[in-house]
Amino acid sequence: MADPADPVDDVETVVSAALGELIDIPGVRRAAVALSEGGGRRLRFRATDSDAWCHIDAYDDVPLTAVVRTGEPVLGDLDAMPDRYAGVVARQRSEGTAALAVLALPGRDQPIGGLMLCYDAVQPFDHAQRGRLEAVAARVGAAVRRARAGAARADAHADEAAQAHRATLRLEDDPRAVGRARHFLRELLSAWRVGGDVLDAAELCLSEIVTNAVVHAGTDSLLTVSLEEAVLRVEVRDRGAEADVGVVDDTDPLRVFGRGLQLVDAIADRWGAEHDHRGTRSWFDLEVGSAA
Repeated sequence: MADPADPVDDVETVVSAALGELIDIPGVRRAAVALSEGGGRRLRFRATDSDAWCHIDAYDDVPLTAVVRTGEPVLGDLDAMPDRYAGVVARQRSEGTAALAVLALPGRDQPIGGLMLCYDAVQPFDHAQRGRLEAVAARVGAAVRRARAGAARADAHADEAAQAHRATLRLEDDPRAVGRARHFLRELLSAWRVGGDVLDAAELCLSEIVTNAVVHAGTDSLLTVSLEEAVLRVEVRDRGAEADVGVVDDTDPLRVFGRGLQLVDAIADRWGAEHDHRGTRSWFDLEVGSAA
């Protein structure tokens, strides 16, 4: 039987394992797990008789919300349940339940949810039985916390990876900038696991647009490389003189920005070059596909 305290991939796996264990407890005819979410405004609820999740408003006065608020279990025969739970008692009695055990899933500071066990016969709920149920709740709570922490780490790593797939380099107005740019790109794409034809094509195209910036701009430039959704974009922005802005009306960027860009036009999947009051921005895209 799956143990909910074992390492798991996600909360769904934890809950499925927990429900499988709970329904095997002698005398239990139905079991459920509820997890607090929305800043404690609701409980996400799933029972053994359904694969679907539903929600319970935290302001509903039912045993599960009570144990999550207070941390105190609700244990007893239906006849001994407080009058405030009359609706729950009536429904459970009609379904064949004789006793209920509802316990909090302990968190580090406060409960993170609860367990509900519906018994088909009256239970003693003595010290030994209560201890066993509290141990189960503690193990399920710990497993849920680990799963949530793992999901949070995975999200953080994904965010870091997304941020890592963008890098910049300042290039001086110097012919040696071409070599620096190629070395930077090669190291970067190696770290991103992009190689082969994509790397070769990117280096060739980068050489052309950096050379174009060095020859025509007379200023330093900023190289930006990004990889997103399997598209590699390489961009060079210089700070060319405003006096050259008049050529921007030409519809052929190959005439405006130099014949060296014919190689970029032949190799890149997409490319462009624009001039504005800040200078010239030249860029190209390469489809990476499964190479990344």
